[in-house]
Formats: sequence, structure tokens, C-alpha cells
Amino acid sequence: RRLSATAGIVITASHNPKTYNGYKVYWEDGGQIVPPHDSGIIQEVRKVKRVSLLGEREAEKKGLLIFIDREIDDPYLDMVKGQSLRADLVRSLGSSLKVVYTPLHGAGAMPVPRVLSAMGIEVHLVPEQKQPDGNFPTVDYPNPEEADALAMAISMAESLDADLVLGTDPDCDRLGIAAPARDGEAGTGKGKYVLLNGNQLGSLLADYIFSTMAERGKLPPRPVLIKTIVTTDLQKRIAEEHGAGCIETLTGFKYIAEKIRQFEGVPDGPSYVFGGEESYGYLVGTSVRDKDAVSAAAMTAEMALYHRPRGSSLLGRLDEIYRKYGYFQELLLSRAFPGQDGFRRMTELMEGLRKNPKTEWAGVATSQVKDFQSGETLYLEEPRREKDIDLPRSNVLQFVLADESKISIRPSGTEPKIKFYASCCGPPGSRLEDEKREVEAKIQRIRRELEDLAAP
Repeated sequence: RRLSATAGIVITASHNPKTYNGYKVYWEDGGQIVPPHDSGIIQEVRKVKRVSLLGEREAEKKGLLIFIDREIDDPYLDMVKGQSLRADLVRSLGSSLKVVYTPLHGAGAMPVPRVLSAMGIEVHLVPEQKQPDGNFPTVDYPNPEEADALAMAISMAESLDADLVLGTDPDCDRLGIAAPARDGEAGTGKGKYVLLNGNQLGSLLADYIFSTMAERGKLPPRPVLIKTIVTTDLQKRIAEEHGAGCIETLTGFKYIAEKIRQFEGVPDGPSYVFGGEESYGYLVGTSVRDKDAVSAAAMTAEMALYHRPRGSSLLGRLDEIYRKYGYFQELLLSRAFPGQDGFRRMTELMEGLRKNPKTEWAGVATSQVKDFQSGETLYLEEPRREKDIDLPRSNVLQFVLADESKISIRPSGTEPKIKFYASCCGPPGSRLEDEKREVEAKIQRIRRELEDLAAP
């Protein structure tokens, strides 16, 4: 967007194993392409019969290859630093925070330490994972969602007694963190580092951003949080507590970017404040139109600084959030269906659930079945069908239970597998440890039913 380009292309393995390359196309609004541009581009690709190649030097001589450097990096990093909600706090306490960071052999090695160091924070990079390397020699999956990917960083944090562990995937759009638990937190002993999942970090960030902006009178007139349909509803409760709306999109950050663009076309319309998806992707502000781990890392560090003088760690604040809004726990299962027979089984599974939807899960009645392919919701208690889903069509089914639990089933669009999501919650105000046990038991019952559903 800064260069007023028509499109942008990123070639990256992203968070995938080294055997894969990803090809991401962005449109002039800075967001990844959505219909109709996706199908239009692939139609042009299929017309190509021959490609003429230029050498690097010849391309530079002809002005067809131009390298960008500080003229983009510096304004970007200034933008990230400018998103701080408590710059005074960062100036006074930044030097008291010790962070261990791993870029997992990727692009974050430059921007993340630069931003954190500018905040005065003591940053320690994992030396074995500092240099860019597309072979990802120290990890099987360079994905901060995987505990193994952050193992080196956590080991280093234990030896340094660090306050926070941060890890980004190789193209630096996903952020994973680990925080040290105090006595009694998260059921661990002192000094144990606990990995937070994408729903938990997203909820902490939503809580910090909305509460701080509300306290300082910085919320816009019509503030909005945007999340995907498989992201925890805890974030919705947090946003609504501060007078903000919550809008849901299909899975994929391109749909969040599309909403931001739509908001900008409406006079006095909604204003995006924060958003994200359960797969460790977050976006602070609107200067960037895709998930951005650099700004998320800076905001996470600021958030840790804010809670510490109040006598609360990130894990302690998470428990406070659970006590206020109810305890939430999520589940993700991914099951492969290889080969032509696998594709047939995937199709039959989805068709079977559409024709004969499960009327209960783990002993709890199903109240709604949302079919994002037809755009219809089946209300089982009445019963009736309504075409009330205003989202692009997608092969996804979501079961909403009487106790507000949700089970979502989504075949992958690129791989022979189905992803099964579940989210369960307990009532606010109950004893938290009791809630955690009850919700965990319910999640495990749903897990067994999903595994039976996906069994050969």
C-alpha cells in the first residue's frame, strides 16, 4: 500500500515444512486476494505456455528488479512503535523486561529485535535459530503452534530466568508465546514456562487493547473486533464488555482484511480495533492488512509490562479473565484422508452430517446447525431453516449446542484432510478450578465422538 502497488507476491514456506513453498498474492488494499481476483489470476496462469527468464543483473539494468530497504523498513518499524498504547509505561519499565525470542530461521530476525530493543527491552535471540535458512535445520515444523518449535527458546529462557518467550514463524505473521508460571498458576510449579495457545493470547490482547483504549478515551465511535468462526467466543464477550461489536468471518485472514476495506468505504461506519484467528495470527490496527507478528510481539511485551506492576502475570491475568467471563477451552483435531478413496470418504462424511445432523454432542443437545455452504441455519428446537448466514460460501458445518459449546467441521481446500474444532465454556462466577475440570471433561467427550466420526 505504501508503494501504491497493484499487487504483491510473497514466496515462502511460511509455517510449513521445508518441502513446501507457499505463494501468497496480495491486492492493492494490502490484503490477500479474495474472489473474484483469486479465480481471475489462476485463469491467467493456465493460459501461460512459455515463460522468458531474465538474469538478475539484466533485470536490474532494465529497471525491472528494484530492491527495497530502509525506505520501507524504517516507516514500518516506526508504525509498529507508534501503536503503543502506554508509551510512558514502556519508557519507564521497558528495561525491566527480559525476553527470549526465536525467529525460527525466518524473516523476524531483523524487525522483532529492533522493535523490542527500541522499547528498551532486553532481547536474547536463540543463536541456533537466528539465521534465515529455508531448510529449517533445528525443527521439523517451523510453526510456533508446535511445542517442539519453541523448545530451544524455552530452554534458553529457563537458563536466563526470562520474563517472556516469543516465537514467530519464518514469514513472521504468526506469534507463539510462553510465560513463566508463578506458584499456583496453571497448575505448575514455580519457574515452569507455559505455552499459550492462539485463542488464549488473542483473548489477552483483546482484553488489554480494548480496556486500555476505553480507559484512555481512545476507542473510536463504533469499535469492532473481527474474529473467524472457529476462534473462541471469549473474545466476543471481552469486546462487548467495552461496548464494541464483534464480526465473524470465514477462516483465513484475507476475510478480515476484506472487512477492514469494507468499513473504510462506509461513512461513519464501524472501525476495526483488533482481530485475529485461533491459528496464532493477530492484527493490531489497520496499517497492515494481514496478520502481523511484529506488531503482535510488541503489544504482547507491552501487555506483560503493564500487568507485572499490578501483581499479575499473563497467566494470572488470563485466570482473571476466565473468572469474569467464564472459562473457555478449545480443541483442534486434524485427520488425513489420503488418496481418491480419502476424498470420497470426506465427501460422504460432510454429506451425511448435512442430511442427518447430530442432535447432541457429549450428551448436550444441538440447538443450531450452521451450513456455510448453503448459507442456512437449521434451528432444531423449532424446527425451521433460515438463510441467514451472510458470508462467502464455504464447505463448513458448525454445530451450536444448548450450553453455547460449538463444534465446527471444515475440509481443507488444499490438502486431503478435515479439521475438527470444538469450543466449550463454563459459566462466569463459578469456582475456576471446578469449571476447568468440567469443561475439560466435556472437551474430552467431544474429542472421542469426533475421533469416532473420522475413523476409517
